[in-house]
Amino acid sequence: MAVFSKSQVPQFSVEVYQNEYLPEGGREVNAIVTVTSTGGGTSGGAPLLGASPSPSYIPGQAPGAAVVIMVDCSGSMDYPPTKMRNARDATAAAIDTLRDGVAFAVVAGTHVASEVYPGGGRLAVADAQTRAQAKEALRRLSAGGGTAIGTWLRLADRLLSSSDVPIRHGILLTDGRNEHEAPEDLRTALEANTGRFTCDARGVGTDWEVKEVTGIASALLGTADIVADPTGLAADFTSMMENAMGKEIADVALRLWTPVGVEIKFVKQVAPTVEELTGRRTEAGPRAGDYPTGSWGDESRDYHVCVQVPQAGIGQEMLAARVSLIIPAADGGAPEVLSQGLVKAVWTDDMVASTSINPQVAHYTGQAELAQVIQQGLDARKSGDFDGATAKLGRAVQLAADSGNRDTAKLLSKVVDVVDAATGTVRLKAKVAEADEMTLETRSTKTVRVKK
Repeated sequence: MAVFSKSQVPQFSVEVYQNEYLPEGGREVNAIVTVTSTGGGTSGGAPLLGASPSPSYIPGQAPGAAVVIMVDCSGSMDYPPTKMRNARDATAAAIDTLRDGVAFAVVAGTHVASEVYPGGGRLAVADAQTRAQAKEALRRLSAGGGTAIGTWLRLADRLLSSSDVPIRHGILLTDGRNEHEAPEDLRTALEANTGRFTCDARGVGTDWEVKEVTGIASALLGTADIVADPTGLAADFTSMMENAMGKEIADVALRLWTPVGVEIKFVKQVAPTVEELTGRRTEAGPRAGDYPTGSWGDESRDYHVCVQVPQAGIGQEMLAARVSLIIPAADGGAPEVLSQGLVKAVWTDDMVASTSINPQVAHYTGQAELAQVIQQGLDARKSGDFDGATAKLGRAVQLAADSGNRDTAKLLSKVVDVVDAATGTVRLKAKVAEADEMTLETRSTKTVRVKK
């Protein structure tokens, strides 16, 4: 991993929101950890990536980032024929959004993966000439063949690893199911590439599998979404690439240190999306573990940390956990600590203090439940369990209303008729457009922050 100077690294802050008071015998401690990064390359430093051409890039220098765009070219992309044209236009728009100095390549994905530009197992460095050449090469993209996404990811990894850059990112577009390789082949590819590059995944149309696309994005710490109408691809690809161009630092980890006797129950990202991190822990020394957070630009994210502490008597207090944002050292030595916060536990006989639920903890507990009941409700609906679907989706409507998650509430209203949002009383719609159901499922993990 590359070494960054202080001027290149965004400034990170960590804020901890919790009710630290526990009743006698209380053991569970919950905290919301808000991590915010500001400045860095976009605020007077030398940015690795940004939303506009870099004034600091000098031709001939090593690039600071690399991007590979993977375009589905399977036979189904020809139905309707405009879909392939929209994919070419979207890829061209993404190429136009590349910053000067960023290394890049375009891959065509079918039942095999092939290089479209620049070829030869290498990456091009973005400038006016290479962008024009890449867009010309897109004319050769045509539909035909099957879908084996694992092969696309493996080629992307080989290309990205050919460049010694700190930030490696992929953009993947598919319109179909991964039918031409075994499910374990895709899982193996994802496991092999976890931590090697991040990847945003998009499904176009309605013939793809939501859990496949969201699973790819989740494993590779990217975003997932649906583009039901192919004419929206260019705008979506531009937005994705602009977001990628805003990333300034990669491989930031959330390090959790706990004292002897403290057990970690879970760690999850809860904003801007719900993402389970508990099982992604890598050990980092005695009683410490790292949880991956991917790449960062100027942004803020929230994490829910839940630990179980030993029993203690009234009046005692302890440090339940120390949360740090770190950059691992390239040589395996001491990491750079960007910021940290403390999670505490204090035992009290004040019933008001010990029974109060922190607003942030309560809010995100509800948001995590919202994502869960949407998935459960849609699964029940697909299996024919309409009573179960009604109950789960009704609870989702109630949670969305309580938290002010208007976007999710709007998506739910296309799947159910809302009788009373406050009580979660709903009726399943007799007919639901496939695009509406897939959109709800794909975006079910998107959350809103605590209402002020």
